[in-house]
Amino acid sequence: MSENSGLAVYMMYNALRLHFTTDSYDYFKYNGKTNTTKESFLTHKNKYAFYRLSRKHTLEDARGFFVANFLESDTKWVGELLTEEAEEVYTDWKKRNQSLFYQFESDTQYLLDNYDAHDIIKPVDGSFPVLLMQIMRKKVTLETLVIMNNLMNFLPMWEKKIDDDIVWPMWQRKIKKYAPFVVYDKMKYKNKLKELYENSQHA
Repeated sequence: MSENSGLAVYMMYNALRLHFTTDSYDYFKYNGKTNTTKESFLTHKNKYAFYRLSRKHTLEDARGFFVANFLESDTKWVGELLTEEAEEVYTDWKKRNQSLFYQFESDTQYLLDNYDAHDIIKPVDGSFPVLLMQIMRKKVTLETLVIMNNLMNFLPMWEKKIDDDIVWPMWQRKIKKYAPFVVYDKMKYKNKLKELYENSQHA
């Protein structure tokens, strides 16, 4: 395997790690470029891990693989990414994104079946809203939250009203940083959300 493939995976890893762990770096704004150099790669103690990853994943697939794993835990070091668990995280992420519309419909229906529509995104007395709690419990996917926020823009309200300063900042960053990676047809999802909401009101 050529040096360039390991180097390219290393550079992508660093760019996405910066994106998900810092407020200042934006993967899309900087087009994945960082101050990482070929020299730093060649002297990196784990450089062979990046060669191994480059043999397992194309560069395009590596991006999704890193995104999926940084969403799971932004503290992952490259050695953890060579595990079967990391591959399972990526497989689950791919499944969610390949059936994004179905997942969104299913998640939204679940929320509307179990909670009053007006309470789903509303923080009460500074506590976490229902939607965020269901994400934490893995009853609803993060992709659904990202899409709902893009359609309704409730994140600024959450930032003002959620009091927690330990767990919430981590989720706040995760939602914002992940949002540009979730690609979907806005009008299609907006219409589906409206349809599900109206059906729930007439049920």
